[in-house]
Amino acid sequence: MEVKAIAKFIKISPIKANVIRKSIVGKEVQQAVNILENIPKKSSRIIKKVVQSCFANAKQKNSDIQGWYIKNILINEGPKMKRIQSASMGRGVIIRKRFSHITVILDEQVINKKIKKT
Repeated sequence: MEVKAIAKFIKISPIKANVIRKSIVGKEVQQAVNILENIPKKSSRIIKKVVQSCFANAKQKNSDIQGWYIKNILINEGPKMKRIQSASMGRGVIIRKRFSHITVILDEQVINKKIKKT
C-alpha cells in the first residue's frame, strides 16, 4: 500500500533539492532520516520533514510501523518570483526566485511467505 505526502511552494530550487534525492530513495524510513540529519544542506531539513510527515500518514493508515521504505521522491518545479536587480549603466537584471513541490511516496516491503497448499 502506497502512502504519500506533498509539500508545495517550498522556497528552494528544485536543482538543489535533487542533490539529496539520490541518497535516500530505496532506503528504509529510519535509515533515510538518519542520513538526512547528517547532511548539512537546507534541502535535507525540508525533505526530512516531508518524509516524517509521510511516515505519520502511514502510521494513520496502518498501525504496523515496520517495513516502510522510500519508494520515490518527486521534486517538481513550482512558480518563480521575478525580481529586478539594478545593474551597471542603468540596466536591470531579472532574478528568478524558484519554488519547489516535493512529493514523498512510501511503500511497504513485501515479505515472501510460502503458503501451504492443502
